[in-house]
Amino acid sequence: MNRIITVGRQFGSGGRELGRRLAEELGFEYYDREIIAEIAKRTELSQEYVRNVIEHQPHHLFPITVGHSFAYLDHHTVQKLQKIYAEQAAVIREMAEKSDCVIVGRCADHILRDFKPFRIFVYADMESRVNRCMEHMAENNEHFSKKQLIRHIRAVDRDRAKYFAFYTDKTWGAKENYDLSVNTTDVSIPEIAKTLAGMFR
Repeated sequence: MNRIITVGRQFGSGGRELGRRLAEELGFEYYDREIIAEIAKRTELSQEYVRNVIEHQPHHLFPITVGHSFAYLDHHTVQKLQKIYAEQAAVIREMAEKSDCVIVGRCADHILRDFKPFRIFVYADMESRVNRCMEHMAENNEHFSKKQLIRHIRAVDRDRAKYFAFYTDKTWGAKENYDLSVNTTDVSIPEIAKTLAGMFR
C-alpha cells in the first residue's frame, strides 16, 4: 500500500506550504488544488464553483447521504452538490492509489481512513497567522487591516470545522483525530518540513 500523508490546517498556519515542502523532501506526489481541477473536469462545472462548494461548510439544507436529512432543495441543486462530493471522494481515492502522496485538506484523512494515512494537523497562534497572511498579501499587492484579517481567519476556520464535522462526525483539530499536531508559530516551515521528512525516510 502506498504511503499517504494528509494535512489538515488552520488558515494562515502555513499548512499548505508545509505539505508541499514535505512532499518535495520525500519525493511524494502533492495534491491540493489539483483535486478541484479534476472535479471540475469530471463534472463540467467551473473550478470556482467547485472550490466554493468544497472549501466552505456544506449548504445548511443539503441532504447529503451521510445520515443527515434537512429541508427541501430543488432536485437539480441536490444532484449537483451530491455529484461534487462524490467526485471529491473518488478523486482523492484514485490519487492515493497511484503513488505515495501528500494530500492537503478536504477531509482526505477521513475519506482515506481505510488506507491508514499518517494524519497531520498544522496550527499556530493568531499573531503568527496574521503575519503570514500579511506577507502573502504584500507579495500579491493586496491590503487588509489586521482586524479584517483576524475576522477572515476566524471565519475560514469556522467553515473548515463545520465542514469536517459534517462529513466525519469528529472535531476538527482535536488531537485524538490526528497522528501528529505541528505548531508553526514563529518557526521556519522549510526546517519543519525537513525534520518531518526524516520521520518517513
